Amino acid sequence: MNEITVEIWTDVVCPWCYIGKRRFERALAAFDAKEDVRVHWRSFELDPAALRVTDETIPERMLRRQGIPPEQAAELLAGVSAQAEAEGLEYHLDRARPCNTFDAHRLVHHAGTRGLAETFQERLMRAYTAEGVSVGDHPTLLALAEEAGLDAAAAAEVLAGDAHAEDVRADEDRAARLGVGGVPAFVIGGRWSVSGAQPAELLTGLLERARTGATA
Repeated sequence: MNEITVEIWTDVVCPWCYIGKRRFERALAAFDAKEDVRVHWRSFELDPAALRVTDETIPERMLRRQGIPPEQAAELLAGVSAQAEAEGLEYHLDRARPCNTFDAHRLVHHAGTRGLAETFQERLMRAYTAEGVSVGDHPTLLALAEEAGLDAAAAAEVLAGDAHAEDVRADEDRAARLGVGGVPAFVIGGRWSVSGAQPAELLTGLLERARTGATA
């Protein structure tokens, strides 16, 4: 059986990306050739100009940027949290702090060289959506990296320099060429692409297409 490549563009500070990750995991579990699937995590920054360290929460940013009052923000975030709960995730988005994720993405690439990209992605997403952790802060990133099984000294060396910066930019350039404008985004078998936290059944269907080489 030929290898099926799945590229997944995400941003750590995208609540829908964690939901999309869970739905893809369900899709993969339902796919009977899962051993042939190779997942590649790709970088995408929703807000490249964001501060690396901030105490501003999502509701506070919604008020500042869009004029959305706290009551309406709470209602909108509750809807996202309900979708997350359906996937077995516990969100506390009222505490989530959007921040610059460039260094987090660099560390994900570093984790990939150790076979821990998915594990580290999972830890970052949970920290952001459930724990109110600022995932742009270097000490926090190092602690999360160590929890995910990465060597702390090696991770610190990555953050101290510009290692994997070109990898992050390459992912973002590829996303632009493919027309990816939002995340999560999935490119399956190099031919089938879909954006958003799509139902697991749809993703399983795309995996089946990739396996059979279907053209429709």
